[in-house]
Amino acid sequence: YLALRGFRVLAIDLDPQASLSAMFGYQPEFDIGEGETLYGAIRYDDQRRPMKDVVRNTYFEGIGLVPGNLELMEFEHHTPRAMIERRERGHDMFFRRVGGVIDQVADDFDVVIIDCPPQLGYLTMGALNAATAMLVTIHPQMVDVASMSQFLLMTSDLMSVIEGAGGRLHHDFIRYVVTRHDPNDVPEAQIVALLRNLFGDDVLRATAWRSTAIANAGLTKQSLYELDRGSVGRAAYDRALDSVDGVNTEIVQLVKGVWGR
Repeated sequence: YLALRGFRVLAIDLDPQASLSAMFGYQPEFDIGEGETLYGAIRYDDQRRPMKDVVRNTYFEGIGLVPGNLELMEFEHHTPRAMIERRERGHDMFFRRVGGVIDQVADDFDVVIIDCPPQLGYLTMGALNAATAMLVTIHPQMVDVASMSQFLLMTSDLMSVIEGAGGRLHHDFIRYVVTRHDPNDVPEAQIVALLRNLFGDDVLRATAWRSTAIANAGLTKQSLYELDRGSVGRAAYDRALDSVDGVNTEIVQLVKGVWGR
């Protein structure tokens, strides 16, 4: 959505499972070699590479990608050792490394999207420290909402420790995004209403609907914007596109509000 509207976008895949990379045609097991993930730019030894060397082009004009694979787990393993040996201080502290390498290529992009892994590791904390805004996805099922609540509590505790060590957390906005939403499901509607009652405007007004069009696009590793409209039925496609466009439009409005233009 951002690229189609003329923004220069950098997508950073921090998830070792690398689903974002796969969606752009890069198979993590075959197409991404040693040092070609973000780990290559933030590692602790003398094999560290400049950030521009790990940014790849994609088939989508306007989108650059820093791919991911299992190599990213090396940062989780090596960071405790570096901390124990007290080799890293100041700008080299682990939670500043992600932001530091993004700064190296900041002039080349308008928006940087970081896809975090679903765990509270050093990479996630580094991403939170680098980010200027945060989107938290919520599947409107009670078990998922309860799990998200616990995850956010743990995140808050950990980030308090990071701030105590000199980390800087400043998010221009934090929003909850309701995803995989069936608007005709009564229990889901009740949970969405509960979230809006609790969090107010911090929940995006638009929701991303559960849709066969989105599922079919994923099967062929396409975005909804690339899917043939006739392959899933015009009505299903239009409903899915309207819901996704609604979410993305709100996010762009928030970004432009921060920019002041």
